[in-house]
Amino acid sequence: MALSPAVTTLCENSDEVFLDVAKLLLTYADNILRSPSEEKYRSIRIGNPTFSTKLLPINGAVECLFEMGFEEAETHLVFPKSASVEQLKLIRDSVAAERDQRLRGGQPVQPIAQAVAPLASTSVSTPSVAPESSAATSSQPVTPPAPEPSSLENSMSFFLSLQSNFQHVMIYEDPELQQKARSHIPHQQLSSDAEQKLTEAKAADPECKLGMEDFLVLELLRWFKQDFFSWVDCLPCSQCRGQTVHSRSLSPTADDIRWGAQRVENHYCQSCQLSTRFPRYNNPEKLLETRRGRCGEWANCFTLCCRALGLEARYIWDSTDHVWTEVYSVSQRRWLHCDSCENGCDKPLLYEVGWGKKLAYILAFSKDQVVDVTWRYSCKHPEVLSRRTRVQEAWLLHTIAGLNASRQQSLSPERKKELMERLLVELVEFISPKEPKPGELGGRNSGSLAWRLARGETRKADAGTSTQATGYVFTPTEKEKSGRLLHVRYSATKDQYCRVSNNCEVIQSWDQCVWKKESVFRKVEDDWQMVYIARTQGSSVGKISWKFDFSSAALKIKSVSVTASSQTFHSGEVCWHLQAGPSTTEFPGDGKPQSFQSLAGSSEFIVAASLGGGEGETSWQHSQLFRRSLKETEECSFEILVHLEDA
Repeated sequence: MALSPAVTTLCENSDEVFLDVAKLLLTYADNILRSPSEEKYRSIRIGNPTFSTKLLPINGAVECLFEMGFEEAETHLVFPKSASVEQLKLIRDSVAAERDQRLRGGQPVQPIAQAVAPLASTSVSTPSVAPESSAATSSQPVTPPAPEPSSLENSMSFFLSLQSNFQHVMIYEDPELQQKARSHIPHQQLSSDAEQKLTEAKAADPECKLGMEDFLVLELLRWFKQDFFSWVDCLPCSQCRGQTVHSRSLSPTADDIRWGAQRVENHYCQSCQLSTRFPRYNNPEKLLETRRGRCGEWANCFTLCCRALGLEARYIWDSTDHVWTEVYSVSQRRWLHCDSCENGCDKPLLYEVGWGKKLAYILAFSKDQVVDVTWRYSCKHPEVLSRRTRVQEAWLLHTIAGLNASRQQSLSPERKKELMERLLVELVEFISPKEPKPGELGGRNSGSLAWRLARGETRKADAGTSTQATGYVFTPTEKEKSGRLLHVRYSATKDQYCRVSNNCEVIQSWDQCVWKKESVFRKVEDDWQMVYIARTQGSSVGKISWKFDFSSAALKIKSVSVTASSQTFHSGEVCWHLQAGPSTTEFPGDGKPQSFQSLAGSSEFIVAASLGGGEGETSWQHSQLFRRSLKETEECSFEILVHLEDA
């Protein structure tokens, strides 16, 4: 019988430890199998002394319960009615077979020292090292007693989350799985595009210190979001392809559980009275096939893709229900925030400032260590600290240190030193004052409006106005001053600006050069392979503008040409206009150059567009800016050409 990952890990413990744990696991399983309708047998209190001292500290023990079908429920582990009894019996029989073999004197799979969780409290006696045995005491570092947790059950539950995530990231290190991921990634094309961007960046800025890997990360994010993965709110009906609604969860099959889907959503079609199953897979190998999900699936699969390309990456867990990735930049000597759902890079304040999240605990998990990175993602540290009440800070610090000490036993002194030096750099970053960048001001884009509203992650606005001023103003560089020319292009497909008149400087992301925006976002249609700027769902009007100011350079406008494209459907409307002082001139968004001789002599102007109209629930889609096929990589969507002269 092939052993599951959890049972294999459990088998690595010494005979004495394994047999004690096996007895408990078999008791839990047999009680359910004998009395499946008894609720008391389907629940294990995390604060129970037997559980906390004899199961929780042992490698593989809690993981076996998860593989049986138990789930976390704050203060308890529960075996839900939807869980598979067959799966429970399968894990139970694997443990029993190994127990019987050891009792007969057979050799265990691999008797090595067990790693014991650094968990202790004054109310229960938890050993800081393994029980006495020839295999368990020699290599395990002894740590001092941990500070008392604020609540035993809270700390146990929190520790389960730490342990589960820390173990999960090891799957990304599987060479065969990395190879499978690479077979899906257009590595050569992404590398070529990254090299081109790096060349352009160095031409624009000879002092550029960025490396090839920095641009590879950006290209990987773009590919993953636009070409590979798709977001799921509700799947279409498998029969009529119509809309579905969430209904009562369905029972997972043995195959679902094999791929980590303990929960199966029921997307129900009221017209066909038919259920479409949506297993929430937690195995990145399966996600390479399904290529869809919500933030959990996105971050899980994207982190694997990063590791497959040799990027040093870690999985980021946010206690307020979001996950993403961080990638280490060797050239910048720091960790970069990467959210594949949003195609966002290096925008750590996005969640607190843009989405309005009330952050508390954010932890990073890699193959080598756990790091509390909460402070990178907040500019309101006192507020965050006031919400960190689940466990005591000293307990959390001690527990993370213990997990890291256990994981790093086999690392070389050089690697340990490197990790420590990185951590010191991070700590300095954490305490440095932060100000949100323009790209961090916007609310969440991924998911339906209902999904974002339910999670409190829609765009926030100041009282009395829904306009967000991102505040970017185009002013001439030294090269543009001497050339008396400012020439800017925006590509919707690449989602980047090219400042042609400044050595083709590239600026990523549509909102990085925006003056003001109101209820607009960039929409990527994975099914139709199209991209465009649209107003947000639920809004009646969307607005966006770009500002140009030459007064500080003692220059004035000689002539202006603007090329803008927009498209409408049904009763949708788009209005383009150019403002210079009190004067406003409307012009069409027909993709043809429009000249504005009347601006001659002015020192500044604003190009603006408003989106409205449309019909029904999809009215927000009926007015679009810069609509392009994702395959039209060389097409320009928006272009402004300004000739200048001395003021």
